[in-house]
Amino acid sequence: MSESMDLLLRSITLLQLIPHWPKSISTPDLLDKLKAEGFQINLRSLQRDLRDLSSRLSIVSDEDTRPYRWSIREGADHGLPAQDTPSSALALYLAENHLNHLLPQSVLDLLRPQFRNARNQLNGMQHNHLAHWARRVRSMPNGKALLPAELQPHVWTQVSSALLERRQLQVDYLSRSQGASKRFRLHPAGLVSRHSISYLIGTVNDYDDLRQFALHRVQCAELLDEPAREHEDFDIDRYIEGGAFAWRQSPLEVELIADVHPQLAWLLGETPLSHTQNLEPLPGSDWQRLRARVPLDQETLWWIFGLNDQIRVHAPQVWVEEISRKLESLRKMYAETVECDTDCRQAVEDSAHAPVKDREDAEPQTAEEVP
Repeated sequence: MSESMDLLLRSITLLQLIPHWPKSISTPDLLDKLKAEGFQINLRSLQRDLRDLSSRLSIVSDEDTRPYRWSIREGADHGLPAQDTPSSALALYLAENHLNHLLPQSVLDLLRPQFRNARNQLNGMQHNHLAHWARRVRSMPNGKALLPAELQPHVWTQVSSALLERRQLQVDYLSRSQGASKRFRLHPAGLVSRHSISYLIGTVNDYDDLRQFALHRVQCAELLDEPAREHEDFDIDRYIEGGAFAWRQSPLEVELIADVHPQLAWLLGETPLSHTQNLEPLPGSDWQRLRARVPLDQETLWWIFGLNDQIRVHAPQVWVEEISRKLESLRKMYAETVECDTDCRQAVEDSAHAPVKDREDAEPQTAEEVP
């Protein structure tokens, strides 16, 4: 199966690389592109492939030029989709692993046939280095990834159609603040996938202010015939950069000043917090002083909370005060004695007997292990 499968996939890729007449491509250019796709082939083998294909399919060559140039005959259609190239199959294969952490299951189900075809194509390529790469490369989320919120399949279909066709959408939407479902019309403006939740951006009924709607809270959606109201000034990149999803405490950036653990300093040296970041060693310590211009938003503050005792914040003062309040609240919470039920007590006992390596005896963390 191996050599015959490689020949088949090489022929499919070759057909994708040959343009329709009057455009054309030379034999050496085809050879370079095939090698770039991971095929191990020489000029003589390529010439043999091209002769075989031209004898059976609508492929023609211009023999008046040297080297020969190849085209698909005008009006012919070989009917092969462009995603059948090995590099595209590899991109889909790797994208599946990444998107599993981002998209709701109903959306992933719509993509399963493409993902499956990509896996089958790569699994059949024993002599192509891209197939070996796919078996050795994985994509992982940074930090603890929550499972994507469940989304009803018909909701995704109606929402995506409304956005693409610029039509109104009638929805029954579960309000988190009120705990009740409301029905209204939406005029879609954009769609953002953020972590494990997808948001539709749009306006409601006759109002002009843009709002965000979590798709998993849409209980029912109906695509309407009426055209949606245009949002002529809406720019999705500018909307995101303006802090629409960051819960900003101020529209301005502030200087974050903090002392950071040496392993965290190493990580920030490789993957900076901002373009204006600066790290300086602290006298008499292996810690470093961090200075960076950052947005004054909750997302950055949550990142700081997650670092625990690996960071000591000095500025901005509003964050110092909020961290102090949070620490005091946690101290009071854990100082109180709370009764557990039977299952809870059993879990506590089990965890008490579980082997835990002492922090002082643990192997030193690498920079990648720092949150």
